[in-house]
Amino acid sequence: MGADVPPVLRYPWDEPPERGMALEVAPGVLWMRLPLPMKLDHVNVYALDDGDGWTLIDTGFDTGLTREIWTGLLAGPLAGKPVRRVVVTHHHPDHIGLAGWFQTDHGAELVTTRTAWLFARMLLLDNQPRPTAETLAFWRRAGMDPEIYAQRAEEKPFNYADIVAPMPLGFSRVKQGDVIEMGGRTWDVHIGNGHAPEHATFWSREDDLVIAGDQILSSISPNIGVYATEPEADPLAEWLEACERFLPLARADHLVLGGHKLPFTGLPFRLHQLIENHHGGLRRLLEFLQQPHVASDCFATLFKRRIGAGEYGLALVESVANVNHLYKAGLVSRTPRGDGAWLYQAKGAGDG
Repeated sequence: MGADVPPVLRYPWDEPPERGMALEVAPGVLWMRLPLPMKLDHVNVYALDDGDGWTLIDTGFDTGLTREIWTGLLAGPLAGKPVRRVVVTHHHPDHIGLAGWFQTDHGAELVTTRTAWLFARMLLLDNQPRPTAETLAFWRRAGMDPEIYAQRAEEKPFNYADIVAPMPLGFSRVKQGDVIEMGGRTWDVHIGNGHAPEHATFWSREDDLVIAGDQILSSISPNIGVYATEPEADPLAEWLEACERFLPLARADHLVLGGHKLPFTGLPFRLHQLIENHHGGLRRLLEFLQQPHVASDCFATLFKRRIGAGEYGLALVESVANVNHLYKAGLVSRTPRGDGAWLYQAKGAGDG
């Protein structure tokens, strides 16, 4: 990893802020936490003091509980000052869910990447009573467990509009190389990919702050998944490219404010660690694929732990991302099984 990269992560705060409270992590920068009804049970959001109002970073799901918590935060820790901007790091519902509410009810400007905005607007329109034929075909190709497949095929799927507020027309775009003023600081915009397309991160010029969203997390790896919307995608290559590109920008004293878990310092080490963890997973997977397997067979090899029902969907899409990466790199072949699932095998395995 190199002698110049201290092998340590530090967590300045042992505990997150309590519900409805805020912690000041830097002058004029407040950290708050909102609940999520899933195994990863929270999302971190931030408020930056612009003097006459606030810039919010991400918003949480659109639920009655989240709106209630925000109402208390606005009156309490945010001292009744108006929210003038909402900056959304990426299009996932726990980050953009209440952006439209802040626009419509609070008059806030929405700032995000073009891809995040377009994805969100598209997904809001995609309201399905049952999984689409394309989604079912994607699950079959991934080798989804037959019992889980039979159950999910007959259930109302997760619909984006269930937990994302309607978004009015109009937003302000940020892109790679842009500069934005927030919280009395000048921030450089650097775009990541892989976890979500065109994911925005913000790097302060004045001090040691990095707003990372889900692109870089402290104690978990961001989920890198392939979905029926783009079944042949290679998001793992895009995520690894972003990590490598961020390395020259990273300093050990950067305080990284992520979308989940705790803020941390030790960014160069963490980037190296995340990169190596994924390369290690790919090496294990290539060895496992000396024999043919479908994507759903790969959970134990990739994650080294038991995957429960609540994690099955995320594990499946990440397994597909990993086999897609090896396939795109020309390291594995794939052939259809009798039930339509792709069987992946390391090239040269079984020869002779």
